Amino acid sequence: MDAPNQNEAKPALKLEALQDLLIDEFIQRIKEGDAAPSLLNAARQLLKDNNIHSSVSEGSPLAELVNVLPFQDDVEDRAVVANE
Repeated sequence: MDAPNQNEAKPALKLEALQDLLIDEFIQRIKEGDAAPSLLNAARQLLKDNNIHSSVSEGSPLAELVNVLPFQDDVEDRAVVANE
């Protein structure tokens, strides 16, 4: 297989650099408490688009979030918590 030439590699490097900048901006604004709902949604979508998933462990902040979401009335249907 031929190695990509420099012209083909440049867009990939630019895309990676752009994604790094975007992620850094998301992190900074979320940590500062300056994240509008649209920014949080964009960060969520970035994770989803890149197949980033998380497992929920008992006592974790993610498990707490799952338990307070108003989407299900039946506790058994909310989340399967992994025992570690």
